[in-house]
Amino acid sequence: MRAFGVILGLGCAALLCPPGARAEPIALALNGGTGGFSVNTSTFASTASSLDLGTITLGGGSSTLIFIDGLAARRDYTVTFQVEGTTRSPFTTLTAEILDPLSDGFDSMDGAQPAYVPASYSTSNNTDGLSFAWNSGLERSAVFASGGAAMLHVDEDTNAHDMLAFHGFGPGAGADVSFGVRDNLGSRGFLLRLSTDGRALASTPEPASLLLLGTGLVGLARYGRRRRQQQMA
Repeated sequence: MRAFGVILGLGCAALLCPPGARAEPIALALNGGTGGFSVNTSTFASTASSLDLGTITLGGGSSTLIFIDGLAARRDYTVTFQVEGTTRSPFTTLTAEILDPLSDGFDSMDGAQPAYVPASYSTSNNTDGLSFAWNSGLERSAVFASGGAAMLHVDEDTNAHDMLAFHGFGPGAGADVSFGVRDNLGSRGFLLRLSTDGRALASTPEPASLLLLGTGLVGLARYGRRRRQQQMA
């Protein structure tokens, strides 16, 4: 009878525990992308407070989608990864954006959706409870392997999207990236989109180009002087 009482007590305790208190395994997976990117999903790892995405290689104008599920409700998680660029296709800005699942029903304040948003998802607004761990104090940075850090532009105060944009990358630049994420409801499958701007970096003119440019300016000056002399004659 005593054993039965213990079992019954444990069963009642389980029923009284709120659903959000039950920990679920965190799922991290690749969900597609565009352009030149490379992700090694075997290096994905998670703990009770962090998500490690390993090394991600991106080229100019490329993007990748990381599926995240099983986060505990109202808990702040640190997301870290190393991003590697390519000299063949450089970029200047790395952007992180949260895409919210339509199934959660918090999408009435969403505007027109960009073409890159997959079916069954939408950009994150201020009512869906998904964010880059807003106001948590978690670090948001991209520290370059060559030294220095990226400049950060944030948009999480509007219903347009939740977005972090790290500026200052160069050809082949690598960086250690860190920021936070939070799911207020918990165990909601959402997407983290990482993308690059694909903007061509300004290059220094070669000597031959400088020579041609100087020759052209001299020719224009001579033409202007000759025309003024003809008008005065």
